[in-house]
Amino acid sequence: MPKGRGFTLIELMIVVAIIGILAAIAIPKFATLIRKSNEGATRGNLGAIRSAMSIYYGDMEGQYPDTMTALTLNAKYLPRIPTAKVPPFHSDSNASPTGAGVTDAGGWIYGNVPTALDTYGNVFVNCSHTDTREKAWSEY
Repeated sequence: MPKGRGFTLIELMIVVAIIGILAAIAIPKFATLIRKSNEGATRGNLGAIRSAMSIYYGDMEGQYPDTMTALTLNAKYLPRIPTAKVPPFHSDSNASPTGAGVTDAGGWIYGNVPTALDTYGNVFVNCSHTDTREKAWSEY
């Protein structure tokens, strides 16, 4: 009887073990890449909001809006308030409460208090946690 062609059980077990090792190395890397892409999206959205705020400021001759929703009226500056993505700390949110300080609730925080000169007219990520570079989100 001719000998069958194929792989032995040992060979198949070695291949499965190698695939398992590669998967164990690759899966955490993919999770890090997803987190970094969300961070990049949040920084990009923050830049878009700040640009729209700057254009609004110029159009209104030196006045910032009372709330960020003024930027979306008739989609003149923004079609909608973009989302802040800061996983795993907060769920995606475009909430934009007003005030002078970070409350760590996720979303954005808009400084609309004219007497708070260091935050007036600025938008920050409403999160005190750090990103993958160990920089606090509220410092962007």
